[in-house]
Amino acid sequence: MLEKWAEFIRICDPDVITGYNIQNFDFPYLLDRAATLKVQKFPYLGRVRNLETKAKDARFSSKALGIRDNKSINLEGRLQVDVLQIMQREHKLRSYTLNSVSAHFLGEQKEDVHHSIIADLQNGNDETRRRLAIYCLKDAYLPQRLLDKLMCIINYIEMARVTGVPFNYLLSRGQQIKVISQLYRKARTEGLLIPNMNPEGTDEQYEGATVIEPEKGYYDIPIATLDFTSLYPSIMMAHNLCYSTYVSNPSILAKFNLTADDYVTSPNNDIFVKSSTQKGLLPTILEDLIGARKRAKADLKNETDPFKRAVLDGRQNALK
Repeated sequence: MLEKWAEFIRICDPDVITGYNIQNFDFPYLLDRAATLKVQKFPYLGRVRNLETKAKDARFSSKALGIRDNKSINLEGRLQVDVLQIMQREHKLRSYTLNSVSAHFLGEQKEDVHHSIIADLQNGNDETRRRLAIYCLKDAYLPQRLLDKLMCIINYIEMARVTGVPFNYLLSRGQQIKVISQLYRKARTEGLLIPNMNPEGTDEQYEGATVIEPEKGYYDIPIATLDFTSLYPSIMMAHNLCYSTYVSNPSILAKFNLTADDYVTSPNNDIFVKSSTQKGLLPTILEDLIGARKRAKADLKNETDPFKRAVLDGRQNALK
């Protein structure tokens, strides 16, 4: 059965393989089972001929998501879209079981079959095997319905286009790769090189913005509120703040005949040259992203086709 299933995958030749917790359970289990039963033709599930599919240990670490130990499965030429990973990254839920997630987003749940009775259902009669088949079918199509409902594929494709990273990086890597990829792409067009520096870990904490406590009470007159659109990007664009405009050694200002009108000094006494001297990579990227989002929102407003609207909405969310 394992050999025929692997052959079925190769014949169908899917671009995307999806499921729920397939990366940490289904694929490792199938590979281990095939190895135990010595099914030699099984572990070749990618598109590169004679390249064996293996499960390797991988560790992901980020400040936002913490440390997670996962399995890395190589399926060359095919996208692995594990819906569990998407749920854990994109949504804060009380429980991440397929039952709970499906009930939350779809109003539907899995077939009520405990794993301890699966063998009994298989060895029973036509009716028990029918129940088991429905259980398996729901396990397969509920993740796909979640992908469609939440437009995960569309949103992730647009995010990959905007940031310039491979699709699988969006599930296996953190936020930094999205930023550095855009910097590399823009630096190349500007004829700049980014130095290859060894990262230095630090426990230094940055002080956040000042939060003023509100004066609680009942107000019988209107209260005006002010809100900046894209506050931090606006500051970076206004003052040309970027790695490429940072002056690490003030002595070079005289070397390039730069006067006080050619640079700005931050409250922390960091010096950045103005855009009239050298336009920074980050401000340029931010201007492009903000402009592209405005265009996407304008196109979304005028579009009537549901599929194109979904694509444009995914694009403007990725740009945001």
